[in-house]
Amino acid sequence: MYIELPEKRYYKIGEVAKAFGANTSLIRFWANEFDIINPKKNAKGNRLFTKEDVDNFRLIYNLVKERGFTLDGAKQKLKKNPNKVISNHEIISRLEKVKAELKKIKNQL
Repeated sequence: MYIELPEKRYYKIGEVAKAFGANTSLIRFWANEFDIINPKKNAKGNRLFTKEDVDNFRLIYNLVKERGFTLDGAKQKLKKNPNKVISNHEIISRLEKVKAELKKIKNQL
């Protein structure tokens, strides 16, 4: 489950957690575990995530929560062939959007 976030330069950890239906501790844990996530920190030490970080969270979420990979398995998959993982995820996301749009059209008929 993922809720689209509005276009912004930075997202707070609570916004990211809410988008994924997760708690902030999971987001913090994944940010520490995966090298592809590089949050900025403000003067107070709060993590601020970019759009790229959120996209990377989406990849990790897909591998771990939806496809059942372990954290180590997800890390290896991302290190081994990151472009293929990203490409596959983008294709799946587009197909899911098309499917949702088709369902919407079907319900209107």
